[in-house]
Amino acid sequence: MSEPRLRRGVITKFDEHAGLGTVDAAEGETYLFHCTQISDGTRTIAVGTEVTFELVDRHKGPEAYSVTAALG
Repeated sequence: MSEPRLRRGVITKFDEHAGLGTVDAAEGETYLFHCTQISDGTRTIAVGTEVTFELVDRHKGPEAYSVTAALG
């Protein structure tokens, strides 16, 4: 099994009420994420924030996890 690869992207949608959002990866794909995957524990993130994340396979396809605001 290969190690997870850190990816870069930008938050394109985030619904605080539902806790669901999307991140557009630098490679052009869009991935869903849940607020529990925001690594700083705040459970909220602003649209337009540049992030790093990893992917995990879920029943509806790959989702972003360990979503972290990118530094610099």
